[in-house]
Amino acid sequence: MADREFNLLHEPWIRVMRPDSAVEELSLTDALLRAHEYVGLAGELPTQDAAMLRLMLAVLHAVFQRVDERGEEAPLEDDGMALDRWEALWKAGRSPEKPVREYLSRYEERFWLFHPEWPFYQAVSAKAGSGYGAEKLNGAINESGHKPRLFASRAGERKKRLTYPEAARWLLQLNGFDDAGLKKKIRTDKELPSFKPGWLGQMGLIIANGSNLFETLMLNFVLLDHQEEPWESAVPVWEKDAPDLRDRVWIATPHDQAALLTLQSRRTLLLREDGYVTGYHVLSGEQFSPENAFSEQMTLWRKTNEGKYLPRKHSLDKALWREMATLFTLEDKDCRPGVVRWNQDILSQCQDVLPAGYRIRYQAASIWYSGGSIPSALDDIYADELSFHMNLLGSLGESWIRYINDEVERVERLAQSVGFLADDIRKAAGGTGSGDHDRARERFFYQVDEPFRRWLLTLDANQTDVEQDERCLAWRQEAGQIARRVGREWVEQAGTAAFAGRMVKVKEGKKDKEYFYSAPDAYDRFLKRVKGILGGGNANGEP
Repeated sequence: MADREFNLLHEPWIRVMRPDSAVEELSLTDALLRAHEYVGLAGELPTQDAAMLRLMLAVLHAVFQRVDERGEEAPLEDDGMALDRWEALWKAGRSPEKPVREYLSRYEERFWLFHPEWPFYQAVSAKAGSGYGAEKLNGAINESGHKPRLFASRAGERKKRLTYPEAARWLLQLNGFDDAGLKKKIRTDKELPSFKPGWLGQMGLIIANGSNLFETLMLNFVLLDHQEEPWESAVPVWEKDAPDLRDRVWIATPHDQAALLTLQSRRTLLLREDGYVTGYHVLSGEQFSPENAFSEQMTLWRKTNEGKYLPRKHSLDKALWREMATLFTLEDKDCRPGVVRWNQDILSQCQDVLPAGYRIRYQAASIWYSGGSIPSALDDIYADELSFHMNLLGSLGESWIRYINDEVERVERLAQSVGFLADDIRKAAGGTGSGDHDRARERFFYQVDEPFRRWLLTLDANQTDVEQDERCLAWRQEAGQIARRVGREWVEQAGTAAFAGRMVKVKEGKKDKEYFYSAPDAYDRFLKRVKGILGGGNANGEP
């Protein structure tokens, strides 16, 4: 068996989608140089695509923070130079071949999937770590030896092996999203960090997507930090003088995008047999404090009571548009994802680069784990996306963003009113529990989801009179119609007991009071709430 096998710069392994929706596999070199020919990445999971995109971005940072689009040495020194560099690359419409090829050929030896000293994204020291089969490396199955999947996408011997291209893709996912299940330790010092999920598994990922893979790379190619200064010199993991073989390493928060994008959250070593990967060994790798880690450009943030900022995951029960107040906050710009801030910089500083009416699509992903305080297994994956005209991110779009955030809040209140209706009908029928409230809200959100997305796509920041815009007025009417329709459906299925009604004791302070509840009365109060929420009358409608 050859010591060196499967070079990622030359062998096809990155899944990309053609304009005709067919999927191809490309080498890392071809994926970068031909990105303009493809719609986007097409890996097995959205989280895998996120990890792959970060690898490709790390290469771009390593190249174009040092040289210009012609390959001439020109390190970035200030914000103007960074924006000019980005604009020149965007206008080229594709990754410049000469500087990319020259850079990758210089580090070709570091891109072997199997290598006696430098296996890509791996560490030979991991041989002493916990061992797992290929079925756990495969993120589409993620099956441990003691917890088989009932409906796995592979069965029998096919679960126990992966091709080299498959294993290389899942290696990136494992490094970023591995769970925090207890693993063997080489170093046992008490002050070393405890086990945590991989860095990407702690985040609510936000990725900007363009009309092709090259545009997607460029929209996420953030060349300035949150203080509008160029990053520290780019040093991705393959440029280190020697591989770091230590487990549980505490590092300072990287202020180098290439280093952050290739952070080794795990020390992994793939096992191969007869041309397939059959398993792997793993140790915990590098960690840093997530507090105020603003060098991370692809996450939502939340502010703690102490005034610190931490990465925030996406809520499993919320569509991405319901998080727009966090995505595009105007009041606290530190809470805004770095990639959104960068896209706003592009729009305001790189004049006339983006075509009129350019649409951007934000893609979101998070992994949720089971196991409580020790996230020991992958439990669920959140994935969603949101499209709109990019000019909403510019200065003219601020009033629109405020209006959109207000409308999202209005939708939340309409959903709550539907939930209150369900509660009242349950009381009228003599039922107990609160499950109806959540089910009613879910039904409303399901029906309002597509209309909201459709409305958002129609908005253009060139329209300045927000409140009088016909599309906005029509949308609010449609949202109210949907709420009333869901409420009417809930009343129609209420049953005879709910229509007859009953007296219900309600605790108010230290006293109990009785109120009469019936489906017709509940629906009347519901209509009053909806009218108030839409802009007229009492919004409470309480008994």
